[in-house]
Amino acid sequence: MTTIENVSHTRELAGKRALVTGGSRGIGAAVVHQLLDAGAQVLTTARSATNTIPDGSAFVTADVRTQAGAQALAAAVHEVLGGVDILVHNAGGARPHASASAIPDREWQDALDLNLLASVRLDSLLVPGMRERRSGAIVHVSSAAVPTAAPQFLHYVAAKAVLQTYSRGLALDLAVAGIRVNTVSPGRTATPGGEETWQLWARMDATAGDTVTAIGTTPLGRDGQPADIADAVLFLVSDRASWLTGTNLFVDGGEFPRG
Repeated sequence: MTTIENVSHTRELAGKRALVTGGSRGIGAAVVHQLLDAGAQVLTTARSATNTIPDGSAFVTADVRTQAGAQALAAAVHEVLGGVDILVHNAGGARPHASASAIPDREWQDALDLNLLASVRLDSLLVPGMRERRSGAIVHVSSAAVPTAAPQFLHYVAAKAVLQTYSRGLALDLAVAGIRVNTVSPGRTATPGGEETWQLWARMDATAGDTVTAIGTTPLGRDGQPADIADAVLFLVSDRASWLTGTNLFVDGGEFPRG
């Protein structure tokens, strides 16, 4: 008789080296904790140091919105880790506006630099080492709100939409080298930064407040927790997802439509 045994995934990433951007709090910090618990050596980064940086991880300050910042971070990766096997792009964000036409040009550029080009630049700098080893796992953190194209966040969701397309194309490009590229798209998640953003949106006017209330209601009846997203990231970078590449995993409690 065939029996099914419980399989423990503890220390499944032992010997792996990982970079997590935006890892000082919220989703990023939860991802760092998960990777550390699974045995990986982790370097994380943010624009400034805080007292919430996960114990056990290495940390450097970096502004990934610029080419110079990406180059400095890549140099730190090689100095601290000697290279990476796992790359998780979590840094991102933007502030809402009353309408799409109210978003200033400089914030469009900032949204593209932080939510799209930071990933493109770091990938180009760190993928060559993965190619040499013919293995690697990359996860880009996008947003489940992309299909809604909310006008107040149009700069953000537009950048994340392109990030999803870029991820699919990069996955096809790197598959022959044994490198997997996937995207995780969180819905509303209970993080300090997320709550600040929702509250700002709600204060804009009554209409925006109604929108926030509707978006915050999920079929599963609760907001996501950072650990919910981190669990998905851990799965995608592990060997359990060895036949997954070019996919976009919605982690939103059924909140947003699928396109």
